[in-house]
Amino acid sequence: MGLEEKLPSGIMLTTVEQIAGLVRKSSMWPATFGLACCAIEMMSAGGPHYDIARYGMEKFGATPRQADLMIVAGRVSQKMAPVLRQIYDQMPEPKWVIAMGVCASSGGMFNNYAIVQGVDHIVPVDMYLPGCPPRPEMLFDAVLKLHDKVQNEKLGAHRKREIEEEEERRLRRELPLLDPSEVASR
Repeated sequence: MGLEEKLPSGIMLTTVEQIAGLVRKSSMWPATFGLACCAIEMMSAGGPHYDIARYGMEKFGATPRQADLMIVAGRVSQKMAPVLRQIYDQMPEPKWVIAMGVCASSGGMFNNYAIVQGVDHIVPVDMYLPGCPPRPEMLFDAVLKLHDKVQNEKLGAHRKREIEEEEERRLRRELPLLDPSEVASR
């Protein structure tokens, strides 16, 4: 006999982290950063045919101080990189970034000195969206995956520990760790 059986019907049990995650994912306000052809697909996602408002994202903010999601759509030039970083820094915490299209993700076909080879050199990216240009359906898929990530994020001290564990896991993946006995024998 569990606690659920003793409570009257209509009572929901949850945690503060789950409620905060639900609120955050249901009210994301994107700051659009449309730079090339991907921006047309992003704009069509906000139109009546696709209607991004059903995901709680109907307010595409023109000011970064009211946004918590940045969608970088298209290629980023070296001249635009400081502006992109400034807009990202003006966004309040918590904030997330979607790199929309192959140009934003990796520079695309523009392998030259004028184009940044991936927006992740400027701002931390949470979701990479492939394609040239990606369709609005693909943007919705990335948004839904980001919603899952936001829903399950921890809060406070738990969040700091989660970030430290993620950084340590990435370092272990990137750098080969040596066994202490191997270091002593050298």
